[in-house]
Amino acid sequence: MTSVHEDRPVLPTQQDDVAAAGSELIGGPTGRYAALGRGPLTPVRVIVLVALGMFALGMAQKAPCYDWAWFKGATSQYTHACYSDIPHLYVGRGFADNLLPYFDRLPGDMQYLEYPVLTGLFMEAASWLTPQGGSMEHREQVYWMVNAGMLMVCAAVIAVCVARTHRRRPWDALLVALAPAFALTATINWDLLAVSLTAAAMLMWSRARPLAFGILIGLATAAKLYPALLLGPLFVLCWRAGKWRELAAAALGATGAWLAVNLPVMYFAPEGWKKFYTFSQERPVDFGSLWLIISQRTGNPLDNANTYATLLTLILCAGIGALALTAPRRPRFAQLAFLVVAVFILTNKVYSPQYVLWLIPLAALARPRWRDFLIWQACEVMYFLGIWMYLAYTGSGDKHQGLPTEGYQLAIAVHLLGTLYLCAVVVRDVLMPERDVVRTDGSDDPSGGVLDGAPDVFVLGEAARPARHAAHLQAHPRVEWGTTVRE
Repeated sequence: MTSVHEDRPVLPTQQDDVAAAGSELIGGPTGRYAALGRGPLTPVRVIVLVALGMFALGMAQKAPCYDWAWFKGATSQYTHACYSDIPHLYVGRGFADNLLPYFDRLPGDMQYLEYPVLTGLFMEAASWLTPQGGSMEHREQVYWMVNAGMLMVCAAVIAVCVARTHRRRPWDALLVALAPAFALTATINWDLLAVSLTAAAMLMWSRARPLAFGILIGLATAAKLYPALLLGPLFVLCWRAGKWRELAAAALGATGAWLAVNLPVMYFAPEGWKKFYTFSQERPVDFGSLWLIISQRTGNPLDNANTYATLLTLILCAGIGALALTAPRRPRFAQLAFLVVAVFILTNKVYSPQYVLWLIPLAALARPRWRDFLIWQACEVMYFLGIWMYLAYTGSGDKHQGLPTEGYQLAIAVHLLGTLYLCAVVVRDVLMPERDVVRTDGSDDPSGGVLDGAPDVFVLGEAARPARHAAHLQAHPRVEWGTTVRE
């Protein structure tokens, strides 16, 4: 008997009304007898080309800043919504003066580079590729362009990894490739490095390679802190499935990779190494956060924001753990990974606009529905415009050109509500697995690797126990075309 899991890819235009309607722009939904993946334009290649095209459009959107707004007129880069940290930090963090990150002190209050070690290495490598001749303005332009080229490679890696994580659902990666917030924020900062390593880690876990997953997660955590959060959902899922050996391999790989990157700098430049961690701890309530709304509305600076954010994060993560252990069917890894990173974003004391990049690949794997994804993306684009208009307002002096404080608070609320909406539909899919589009063909957890189809060995709650056998049967269907047969 032929298994549907091993043959044709799932076509979003046959499952998703929004995807079907959108496909009318290029000829309509794919026909029943279409020959898919037999020519040079395979799904993965198409998705990579689309992702690179959108990335290029995002670069073009930065043209007003590249030409002049980064260098002339402080608020112009905000009114054109084309700001980027990259050219400014080329000078501000000593790369233009050939200072060595973490080892050489910076002039001013910052003292040392405030980024994790692997990101600092990425920034330094881009400076090596930037010619030293010409004006400083020209060098900043070239530095941004070099970084954009390196980040474009990261974008291609993300597209490939997301397309291949769910073997039968490569087209879900179009959600990433066509995400407007991805194009708008890709070259604001260096987050795509950590996002690409995390996407590669997810691919490795889906291929039942826990050690490779752990190494990539460790490297991603050496570039940005948030990828370490994925070990939490993995712990709960492996607990429920009894996959302790695989969890240990992942944890050891992550620890070893993180230490391999950090230990040399930690030993030879301890003050510079710890700057990222002290800066994160001491940073006050800042842009984009729930805490900023509370602080501005109450006039209270919220000096204990770190404590509040940590407690709220722990409470919500405990709730995600309880959800994972009591759900009628073991949740998919991508679902819990999305939820835990979203919780971190929602409770953090700062939300920079490029942080949306952390969630986009996870959202495409957790909830591959165009309607819900586009609702969330619309909220993120509104926030993207809102923060720049607010900075233009605060930087324009008595002219007050831009978005006032109340308008910016509304933009923050839109971002928070959009993310909460996507979290809500993911939680609904966990509680009602029959609503999960990834599982409608009888699949269990295509990104789950060793968890995919594994029976439960531990489930919390009396009500959940009778569901073990049913969940196991649901995870092991015999599938024919158009029909799912339960054994």
